[in-house]
Amino acid sequence: MLAFILSAGVMSSFSLASKEKEDDIYMFTSFHEPADEGLRFLWSEDGIHWDSIPGTWLKPELGMNIMRDPSIVMGPDSIYHLVWTIAWKGDTGFGYASSKDLINWSPQRRIPAMDSVISTQNVWAPEIFYDDERESFLIVYASCVVEARFDRGIEDENNNHRLYYVSTKDFITFSQPELFYDPGFSCIDAVIVKRGPHDYVMVVKDNTRPNRNIKVAFAESPEGPYSQPSDAFTESFTEGPAVVKIGEEYYIYYDTYRKFIYSAHKTKDFLNFTEVTDSVSVPKGHKHGTIFKTPRRVVNNLIEHSRQ
Repeated sequence: MLAFILSAGVMSSFSLASKEKEDDIYMFTSFHEPADEGLRFLWSEDGIHWDSIPGTWLKPELGMNIMRDPSIVMGPDSIYHLVWTIAWKGDTGFGYASSKDLINWSPQRRIPAMDSVISTQNVWAPEIFYDDERESFLIVYASCVVEARFDRGIEDENNNHRLYYVSTKDFITFSQPELFYDPGFSCIDAVIVKRGPHDYVMVVKDNTRPNRNIKVAFAESPEGPYSQPSDAFTESFTEGPAVVKIGEEYYIYYDTYRKFIYSAHKTKDFLNFTEVTDSVSVPKGHKHGTIFKTPRRVVNNLIEHSRQ
């Protein structure tokens, strides 16, 4: 049962505003532990104060029947493309589905991202990015490939992740998986941000003990090569970054999981960061996904549908 319901006052002002203008609303994909109920959404007028949309919108049917780390991007055809983690271990694919309205979804499909890579242990946190210059979708994810023999540090071979990727133009034909990023240590949870032509930032989790914090790297192309990572700008035991640009600033949300809170930093240049956890509000129980913008009418339809 959901703990967050939009108040009648909020609904009234939300509907009134929608009649006055058609604009975009911030959306945040979400799931609740133990990740077996399905896709959830948060919405926000300003990208800072978030509310839940009641209900779940796609029940997982693949892998271990879980949906973790849901990532959505709207393509140039106005179709929403969703990818997600389908298993903790023992599966080398990720989930995919599409929708025109975030309510009605295509059949779920398992994308065999790492099936061809021997000794792959898992596929975690696929993050979808649309490359508008190449008109192609890039899906970056973390996998532990035992026979790759990466520098291990103090990590166990079965927890020594690197980032890989596949690309597609149509979600029917995919490229062969390739190594995306090897900073010399275990890393997961990557999100790509385009600031301009030949100017890309990757926000990524250093998954090594005792760090387990979030860093950034830079590249001239979404595929890289990316620079060596920065120093961490978060405390330890943080993960799942999601980035949204608000005005001239980028807000980086992340899960401070041992404290059971959602935190945030803001930055203008990805070099200097200011913590703004006390200034943002994220519903309790929200687990990490991605942030995107969508027309107000789509959010209105979701809210109306949740009340039926």
